[in-house]
Amino acid sequence: MILGSLIDAGVELDEVRRALGGLTIAPETVWTEHVLRTGVTATKFNVRGEHRHESDSHEHESGSHEHRHESGSHHHDHPHRTLPEIFRLIDGSKLSGPGKDKAKQLFTRLGEAEAAIHGTSLDRVHLHEVGATDSIIDIVGAVFALEQLGAGRIVSSPLNVGGGTIATAHGQYPVPAPATVRLLQGAPVYAGAEKAELVTPTGALLITGYATEFGPIPAMRVDRVGYGAGTRDFPQSPNVLRVLVGEGDDTAPSRSVIVIEAEIDDMNPQIFGVLMDRLLADGALDVFYTPIQMKKNRPGTLLTAIAEPGLKDRLTSAIFRETTTIGVRYQEMTRECLDRESVPVSTELGVVRMKVSRRGGELLNVAPEFDDCVRLAAEHDLPTKHVQALAMKGYLDATKRGT
Repeated sequence: MILGSLIDAGVELDEVRRALGGLTIAPETVWTEHVLRTGVTATKFNVRGEHRHESDSHEHESGSHEHRHESGSHHHDHPHRTLPEIFRLIDGSKLSGPGKDKAKQLFTRLGEAEAAIHGTSLDRVHLHEVGATDSIIDIVGAVFALEQLGAGRIVSSPLNVGGGTIATAHGQYPVPAPATVRLLQGAPVYAGAEKAELVTPTGALLITGYATEFGPIPAMRVDRVGYGAGTRDFPQSPNVLRVLVGEGDDTAPSRSVIVIEAEIDDMNPQIFGVLMDRLLADGALDVFYTPIQMKKNRPGTLLTAIAEPGLKDRLTSAIFRETTTIGVRYQEMTRECLDRESVPVSTELGVVRMKVSRRGGELLNVAPEFDDCVRLAAEHDLPTKHVQALAMKGYLDATKRGT
């Protein structure tokens, strides 16, 4: 589904075939078709000779063929390749040098997950179904397609892993599969209504290997849209993966932020000042404290930090290091900010920077920079409010003059 969505978004299938040529596959081995999934037209990427039975109840949906080493029903016809064997195939592809390195890094990560699950070492692990040629095509093809798009930033929504169970050689396992869970560590996931496997190890590997952020759609100007189809057609929701390609929009008024909260009732209050300075230095957009009443009627403090979503882990680590809290909570929110600029204004005491805010070109707020007013007030032995008034008068006079 990942490669199908990228081809649907404009990556040329012939270019993908060229990149895969070194894997000793014929051009007709891979092809695409347009299909309907619950009313949505999408591109399905196909690989001839897939080791998959259409009747399998645990059929996977994150690509033409995904890793299923546990599945005893067709375990016998999968190649068992080691990492060095897969690396030799990657070296024969037409990927760029960095692309080959990325593909090897992905397979190494997959091998580490397999080794941990099966209690073996990386040099002894055999990648079963993902060691099959069609799965190598999925991964190498996706690396090439993402390289072709040249995206500098990749954001993923939280991942619907599906639900129910899958049949394995060891019995019934809950969805998501063990390797998928391990590869998704640190990524936001949820279980939807469909009782099927919606994220497989290969899908988890690619998404977590490329996405630098998880959350709602970022501020952007959409240029292209691609839909990649899974095999099954669910009755209630389209079994497709959507990719949006475009330019980041720094002028968009609405932006996603992460709100981090922690309740504290047993910390030296002197540390709160240190903590605020630390969080702001680490990139927080705002930090504030709220008095609260906690368990056992103890007075406490609610710490709230607001930041760009990508800073969640850094700020969380700082909170755990610097405070006595044993837990934090997160919430994704959207905020809208006025367009702001700093305008220098000359007064009889010196220059004061004015913070000017607009919305849609309409002037809404003007305020002198407080630190400038404090500095000039100290230099001239005047009340700070007197300097603020002079600054506002200077700004209004300059506006009237059109300067």
